[in-house]
Order: sequence, then structure tokens, then C-alpha cells
Amino acid sequence: MTEFDFLLKFELADPDADAEKFVDALYEAGCDDATVGIGQSGRIALNFTRQAASALEAVSSAIADVRKAVPNAKLIEATPDLVGLTDIAEILGCSRQNIRKLVVGHRSLFPSPIHEGSAAIWHLSKVLQWFKAKGNYAIEDSLIEVSKAAMQVNIARQMQDLEPAFHRNVRALLT
Repeated sequence: MTEFDFLLKFELADPDADAEKFVDALYEAGCDDATVGIGQSGRIALNFTRQAASALEAVSSAIADVRKAVPNAKLIEATPDLVGLTDIAEILGCSRQNIRKLVVGHRSLFPSPIHEGSAAIWHLSKVLQWFKAKGNYAIEDSLIEVSKAAMQVNIARQMQDLEPAFHRNVRALLT
């Protein structure tokens, strides 16, 4: 068993609901390995440290446990997943400028961002895999695994937002 750290953010069905009333239910449903955040109206965030055979199992079981306690909660995001240069620098323990130089200097080899603009955004798992292959950085396999699981959960959640006609044809468009 490996210990995985991740955060799940949920939107409550009733935006005016008192999130505090769900804290005991979450604990009883198996979320006793999470710190529950209720600071934002209509939202619940759970910071898990969960032991499981895989990150996907840890994240999936945590989502199932939350759904037992708060059946109508809608998953907003699983993290760690989306990161910018500053996030990458913090995770790797180096400066933002150093990361920027590496990204610019290895543009053809560095993972493509999922958004380019004034600030680029990447999937953390792809970035960590690149840095691990580079060999100069000590990166825990559990962090790579949990970031990959979070990415898969977020992509699956976003796929639900596609219109049915587009959803049927999306694979053909992207290959």
C-alpha cells in the first residue's frame, strides 16, 4: 500500500446549503483520512492522505466515499493536476526562472501546455514524467501517479460537458 495526497473539490447541489452539516456524514462515509474545507459557500474541498494499491484506486474510492455522504455533490476538480511555471518550480524546489529557461530551451521536447497565453498551463503528470526522464530531479513516483490519476479524473469529468453529438465524433477529430 502506498500513501497518496490529493485534493478533491465539490460543488453542493444547493449553493446556500450549510456545508458544515456534511462534515460528520463525510467522516462516517469513510473520509476520515481527509481534512474538510468548508470556507467557500456552496463548496466542499477535501484534502486526502489515502493509502491504496494505486493512485487511481485512492482517488476513485475517495470520490465514492464523498458521494455516499453528499450524493448530489458535483466534482469540480481533482488535484494535483493543472500547473503553471511557479507551481512546477515549487514542486521541484527550484526557481521559476530556472523552469522557464528549461521550457524555452527544450520547447520541442517539453510537454505541450494545455493552455498558452500570458500564463501557460500544463498537466503536472506530463511535466513530472519529463523531468524524471531528464534525470536531474528527484521526483517521487507516488506524486507522478497521483497527478496522472487526477488528470484522468478531470478529463473524464470534462468529457461529461460535451454535447452528445460532438462526444460521438471527438475521437475521430483528434486522431
